[in-house]
Amino acid sequence: MTKKICLFTIPLIAALGIGCSSTANETVNGNANANTTTTAQATTSPGPDNSEISTSVDANGNRTETRTFRDHPRIQKVVVTTHNGARTVKATSKSGEERMVDTTENVLEASGDKVADAAGFVADKGKAVGSETGDKAEDVKDKTVSTSKAVGEKTVEGAKTVGDKTVSGAKKVGDKTVSGAKKVGSAVKKVIP
Repeated sequence: MTKKICLFTIPLIAALGIGCSSTANETVNGNANANTTTTAQATTSPGPDNSEISTSVDANGNRTETRTFRDHPRIQKVVVTTHNGARTVKATSKSGEERMVDTTENVLEASGDKVADAAGFVADKGKAVGSETGDKAEDVKDKTVSTSKAVGEKTVEGAKTVGDKTVSGAKKVGDKTVSGAKKVGSAVKKVIP
């Protein structure tokens, strides 16, 4: 009887083993397919204008190139996506604003200023206005000092002239007062015997 059990058991185990093997193989193949659709190639290289360019291609052939600027004052990054031959370019400013860029220039090689200009990101006017205001204030200060010196010199000159005329006028008044007093004094002497 042990021979009969073994004869039935071996084919049964073999059948279960094949079933398990094929299920395991399907699971492995399913995972492999899932990985190929999400796997992407990625490379990073230095770019011009102190930037770094990262490139990735997904399993469907869609290419994404991201250029990150380390220290540009107006632009943070630009992303070029190529999907089925159609290319889109999106730029991000330092403040985080995103804009689509319509340009024929290669934004991955162009200067940061050209990319920012193409995206319409303007320079920080506060800095330009501040330095311009400082220049204007210095010009006004120079003119004020110059004008103050001229006014001061003229005031001193005018005061000297007024002072000279006052002294001269006072001498004349004094002389006439003395002369008048002498006349009044002699008239008083004549009246008093």
